[in-house]
Amino acid sequence: MKIFVSGGAGFIGSNFIRHVLQARNNHAIINYDKLTYAGNLANLHSIDDHAGYQFVKGDICDPIVAEAAMRGCDAVVHFAAESHVDRSIYEPAPVIQTNVTGTFTLLEVARKLGVSRFVHISTDEVYGDVAPGAFAGEDSPIQPSSPYSASKAASDLLVRSYVRTYNFPALITRSSNNYGPYQFPEKFLPLMITNALNDKSLPIYGDGKQQRDWLHVEDNCRGILAVLERGKIGEVYNIGGSHVEENLAVARRLLRLIAKPESLLGYVADRPGHDRRYALDSTKIEVELGWKPEISLENGLRQTIEWYKKNSEWVSDVRAGDYRSYYAKYYDNRENSLNAIAGTGSKLPA
Repeated sequence: MKIFVSGGAGFIGSNFIRHVLQARNNHAIINYDKLTYAGNLANLHSIDDHAGYQFVKGDICDPIVAEAAMRGCDAVVHFAAESHVDRSIYEPAPVIQTNVTGTFTLLEVARKLGVSRFVHISTDEVYGDVAPGAFAGEDSPIQPSSPYSASKAASDLLVRSYVRTYNFPALITRSSNNYGPYQFPEKFLPLMITNALNDKSLPIYGDGKQQRDWLHVEDNCRGILAVLERGKIGEVYNIGGSHVEENLAVARRLLRLIAKPESLLGYVADRPGHDRRYALDSTKIEVELGWKPEISLENGLRQTIEWYKKNSEWVSDVRAGDYRSYYAKYYDNRENSLNAIAGTGSKLPA
């Protein structure tokens, strides 16, 4: 099978590519990535010389380049997205452009070329707040709370419309909070880990009581591959970690594992519209495809901490440039920045 992977230089995409090439000798990968701030080819240095791997730089909103790269592929796994909630709040226009228009563009190209499978990678955030003790199933209402989750919900619905209208062979996965190696340090766990390793404050949003379902990226990659190979066309599959825990509790757990004091915890202004709880019911993929998470949160955190310890040069490289100005603006001067966006509009794409 030859697979077109969009966003393959990002966190989950790069882990997925490595997983596929290690697990399947007869699969080949076209990695199609624009290489924005979160896309990093260093994530894939270990497979640079793999005979089944090829990188093509391109924008998912560009149908001409995308079609040339996708031609001859049997399947598409669509990771590419603007995925950070805070960035979507500060600048929603690029998020809508990439996540909605980009998905539409790839759907049209894939439909034209007649690919046999199209797996759209989505998120548990489309379900919005999940009540205490409850777990969102694939048929739960879609209630996004941020521009990011709304853009993913919109792209999910677009994919489903193509299945119904055009008999297009698409499937959707919705995973819970991923963590693991190669995750860009604007996300919660790598930010907490890298700050703690450098004795910097760990910025906790609001009271830190927000609950998230933690899933190791390797478990997610196994689930996505199972959906690609054996999932039923037109279906949605939740991929959850079965580890629902408060952000503050996870931060404290990390500090204990790194042997750092809780005095490093620092509370900052909460995110506007911040959902309090995400939790997925993954019964469907467990029953139909035989998948279940294998990496415990404790073991996964230990492995992830060790990876960031051993890859300090990678962290330094990705934290240069745009990330530094972003961190200064939205963490060092967070309250001023949040106040500044209130009532302001987002620039429309040219």
